[in-house]
Amino acid sequence: MTDFIVYIDPSTVSDGKLEQLRSAMRELVDFVEANEPEILAYDVYFSADGSQMTVMHMHANQDSLGFHMEVAGPKFPPIGEFIEFDSIDVYGRLSEDLIERLNDKASTLRSGRVSVHELHRGVDRVSND
Repeated sequence: MTDFIVYIDPSTVSDGKLEQLRSAMRELVDFVEANEPEILAYDVYFSADGSQMTVMHMHANQDSLGFHMEVAGPKFPPIGEFIEFDSIDVYGRLSEDLIERLNDKASTLRSGRVSVHELHRGVDRVSND
């Protein structure tokens, strides 16, 4: 069974804040790239009309996600002024401590829910080494 963690969080972009949000997310992605060598993917998506943003990241294991929360966590609250946070959906097995940290992030961003979905069965062709 795989230890991969996929994290997805969609948000609504606040009116008039799209360009500020794009700039803030460029900075965050650059920070993640420079400071988190273990992260497998960290991607930011905007809907065609710019009203929605989704952040997706993939980790080889929950330690990588925990490290991300620790290192990049202080960068999240300022982004909250540009969005209405919707939810965090995590696919994979997480410790209770990590779930609590994700709930804290949702609270810091003033709204949202956290849902964890454990793998039932699947095929992975990505090396976990």
